[in-house]
Amino acid sequence: MTTLCAAPEFESQISLYAAGAKILRKAVEGVAPQKLNIRIAPGTWSMQEIVVHMIDSDLAATHRMRRIAAEELPLLVSYDEDAFIARLAAEKTDMAEALDLFDANRKFTARWLRTLESSAFARSGIHTQRGKITLGEILAIYTHHLEHHMVFIEGKRKTLLV
Repeated sequence: MTTLCAAPEFESQISLYAAGAKILRKAVEGVAPQKLNIRIAPGTWSMQEIVVHMIDSDLAATHRMRRIAAEELPLLVSYDEDAFIARLAAEKTDMAEALDLFDANRKFTARWLRTLESSAFARSGIHTQRGKITLGEILAIYTHHLEHHMVFIEGKRKTLLV
């Protein structure tokens, strides 16, 4: 399938972002359900909590990106990721459903990003922690956010599958 991007200079970044769903799914593939919720050390998250965190952060990112594209310099409010994990029952999440949601959101967002002109990626919002940030920067941050957490998932996987 050939993808047409209104802003071809962002196509490789959008493709990397979209590919993240397959990477996350593969990272937890074959792990026994009872092992997904094991925290291997105090103060760390389980693999399942990381997957749920990825959904939380990606849904926030999609909303932020859409606001930047649509509004003039919107305020982008941060959230407490630890409170989300502590209080929103990540351990009770259906993993297949979670991975499907992550996949659907990445596909939706990538498809939508491909409709934007190059100038949209230079549009900005004001993040309550990061300050002024462009749509292009948020795309890069969330592409690399998955890579950052994959290191932890791979480490947990090695520890738990031994």
